[in-house]
Amino acid sequence: MKHNLSILLLFISTFALAQSPSTKTEKDFYEIKTLPIPQDIYLEIGGIATMPDGRLGVSTRRGEIWIIENPYQKDSHQTYYRRFASGMHEILGLAYKDGAFYCSQRGELTKVSDTDRDGVADRYEPIYQFQLSGNYHEYTYGPVFDKNGDMWVTLNLAWVGYGEGKFSKWRGWLVKISPDGKLEPFAAGLRSPAGYSINQEGDIFYGENQGDWVGSGRVTHLAKGDFAGNPGGLKWAKEPNSPFKLTLEEIPDNGSPMFEAAKKVKNLKLPAVWFPHAIMGISTSDILQDTTGGKFSPFPGQYFVADQGQSKVMRMGLEKVNGVYQGFCINYREGFQSGILRERFGLDGSMFVGMTSRGWGSTGKDDFGLQRLVWNGLMPFEINMIEARSDGFEISFTQAVDVNSVKKATSYALRSYIYKYHHQYGSPIVDVKDLAIKGIVVSSDKKKVRIVLDQVRQYFIHEFKLTGVKNEAGEPLLHETAYYTLNQIPSGDKVVLNASTTPIIEKVAVEKKVSKADNAKVTTVISDNEAMALLKKHTCVACHAREEKLIGPSFTDISKRKYSDKQILALVYKPNPKNWPDFATEMAPMSHVPAKDVLKIASWINGLTQKKANDALINRD
Repeated sequence: MKHNLSILLLFISTFALAQSPSTKTEKDFYEIKTLPIPQDIYLEIGGIATMPDGRLGVSTRRGEIWIIENPYQKDSHQTYYRRFASGMHEILGLAYKDGAFYCSQRGELTKVSDTDRDGVADRYEPIYQFQLSGNYHEYTYGPVFDKNGDMWVTLNLAWVGYGEGKFSKWRGWLVKISPDGKLEPFAAGLRSPAGYSINQEGDIFYGENQGDWVGSGRVTHLAKGDFAGNPGGLKWAKEPNSPFKLTLEEIPDNGSPMFEAAKKVKNLKLPAVWFPHAIMGISTSDILQDTTGGKFSPFPGQYFVADQGQSKVMRMGLEKVNGVYQGFCINYREGFQSGILRERFGLDGSMFVGMTSRGWGSTGKDDFGLQRLVWNGLMPFEINMIEARSDGFEISFTQAVDVNSVKKATSYALRSYIYKYHHQYGSPIVDVKDLAIKGIVVSSDKKKVRIVLDQVRQYFIHEFKLTGVKNEAGEPLLHETAYYTLNQIPSGDKVVLNASTTPIIEKVAVEKKVSKADNAKVTTVISDNEAMALLKKHTCVACHAREEKLIGPSFTDISKRKYSDKQILALVYKPNPKNWPDFATEMAPMSHVPAKDVLKIASWINGLTQKKANDALINRD
């Protein structure tokens, strides 16, 4: 009898497990396909151009253009590479138009063509030559063609610290160049504008990297005469053909948020979307709007923003409020083989992703790579769109939600914050406030949830963590966290609060608040699992690993420096890049992380060297 009962219990438990919803991952919806690259080709990709005959053009940092046959791998996995052009200098942008390639070398916009049709370029025509000082940071990107056939190019600032007029003319600017080689300056204030694109409405967006005057990564809509915030190129605003006049002396440098400076600086353009540093990437690169009509993703019309340092693609949804762009960002697909610099759609609606990491570092371990991102057509449970309302936000989902889960206040964690605007490199998050939910309204189709907040903060980043939200099958969201930049608060009706809109409040255990004095005393040694949980929570693993060098040094290498726990705390709050000169990307101040958590992490780091020594003794015995 006991034997039969055991079998029955085993059957019931197995059946229950089979019926419980499994946790979906990005791989269940979005496949990354790797294109093989011959061992003797260093394909450090700086540009990609989709050719109308099914071939793919790629340019490299080593000054070459390669043409790849069978990039879609339809009949076989074999791809064929032919070097089309060589002898150029660091090509970080590529376009194909009317049978010719157009590329941005470090100091020149060049047309490259094959006039005798033998498959190899024989004509290199300079369209425009840019000034160069020789500074390593004077990268040139593009071109991107507009509907009129004009070419748009962005020019990286030199890097010597901060200041005005960093060497060469028009560095830090977006410029338009006509086919006959005439340059028109369009917008300034750019620092490291590696990615930019023109949307279906003809508007230009560019992605920016954290740095001096840039607290975090961001995407900004640029109109003629806009100043995007970095004053390094303002010397050229004095030129007679500049679309605006502005000097370095007019830029406030007091650490107040960028929106405060915009009240005094007429041309200062606020970002459409902030990408919180180390959470939503560390080095924003290419931007591409999904114009494939539903072939590439479940989110037609939205934007896909790549990150070089974290080797991933993120999603961005935009709306216009009072004529101003604003919107949200959310993760989409991680796990690419190297640092993503370029995205381009293929003829089939998939996305080619070109990568390189030499000198810049990335979580993807390879020095370079070429991969293709393909959606399998299945619909994930995701945030579809976030839109601002007069008293909060409305969130739409790709699937009907479980009403009980979205009505619970504990299903959400919302807060808002912003960054400093100053000449220093990066910024911690500042002015952090938790946001309380006053009302929740679910649409009749269960695909929209309107959230009424106790306050909405204009110009601030609003963080949404929807950890408790489920669909009707009981599944969690594929990505639970999104960030909305609220530039404008729309007018409109407010929700009438009553019993039906009141969120369900459940009793939860409240953690005892620890004073700053108590924080400084915490030196508890924690386990590897506890440490990893804290490292993930505070996004440390975006740049650091236990043993391997990523964007920053490994935790084991840090432990060898023999910093005290309090020294590590001080360096997390105020990093000193001179301590780690071999790392190109400077660490941002992380003073928003609680001191007690940093000290726990520090104690774990300082135990790594001893643990490694103990393991070696055990293995020797």
